[in-house]
Parts: sequence; structure tokens; C-alpha cells
Amino acid sequence: MTSDASDPAPVAESAVLVPVPEADAVLGDVRRGLDRVGGSRVPAHVTVVYPFVPPDRIDADVEAVLARAVASVDAFDAVFARIEWFGDDVLFLAPEPDTGFRQLTSAVVAAFPQHPPYHGAYADPVPHLTVGAGAPPAQLTAAVPRVRAALPVSSRISHALLMQGTGDEAWQVRGRFPLRPRA
Repeated sequence: MTSDASDPAPVAESAVLVPVPEADAVLGDVRRGLDRVGGSRVPAHVTVVYPFVPPDRIDADVEAVLARAVASVDAFDAVFARIEWFGDDVLFLAPEPDTGFRQLTSAVVAAFPQHPPYHGAYADPVPHLTVGAGAPPAQLTAAVPRVRAALPVSSRISHALLMQGTGDEAWQVRGRFPLRPRA
């Protein structure tokens, strides 16, 4: 694909997310085929805050505030056993319980109120692990039996990642922030 001088340059972005490597282990190839936005660029995850602070504004102070916010939430276990949909174009796994993810989002937003999830488009963002988005609905529907066969996926949620990237390029981990260890 060629671009001309009138195409806007891709903008660098960042996100705070919770990786779920157990989901990548069993659904990574499905995600890569069905999630054009993140399947090959970002590991399987539950978004905490996206978009977050622009990468050129992230410094040691931002990272320290983020570390305190994430560490204010206890590590927790989550099970992804339920397939859900946003409309007919986003196939996702719903975590149970979702309380820890909601607490993480609340803690990060309280520390960075100028960066609400999804630009504040949703009053109560639903924690989810996207399996497919942007693919034709028939492809998403056809993947459901394969996804169902891989469930449940259990994960110990012990840290969040700060990632950054630009456009369609692979995103990079900028920092790893532990949750408060459970006693």
C-alpha cells in the first residue's frame, strides 16, 4: 500500500492493559485471524485504560503514579468461561469475576482523570478480552465453536502493562506494574 503526502502520519499511543497469556496460548491463532486491531500487535488482554498518556509525555513521574495506582489493587484470579458480543462485530470473553478489572480501571482513572477509557465514550466500560473485532460477522460466528472448545481460560492477574505503539506497527511493552500481592 502506498501513501501520499495528504495521509496523516500515524499517531503514537499508549494503553494500560492486563495481559492474559493463558488466552494467547489457546486462542492466539484465532485472535490473529479475527482481531485486525490487536491480534498480532498486542497480546491477549483486558484493557484497563486506552488511550492512555501520549508516549512522548510519559516520564518517570507518570510511571510512578501509574505504579501506585496499579499497586493499590490486590492481585486476583479470573476465569474466562463465557463468550459475549458487542453488537455483531466484536466477539469477546467475559471475565468472572470482573471486579478486579473494574477496580484497576477505577484506580488508574482516579490517578489520571484526564484519560478516561475510550475517551469517556462509555459510562461503565465492560471488562473484556477481545477475540475478534473488525472481521466479517460470519467469520466471527464461525469461530465460536473453536473458542468455546478452548474454554475456560483461568488466569492469575498479578500485573498490568504499559504499552505503546503507532498505527499498525507492533506495540512494545514500556513498563510492567505489579498489583498488590495477596496475603
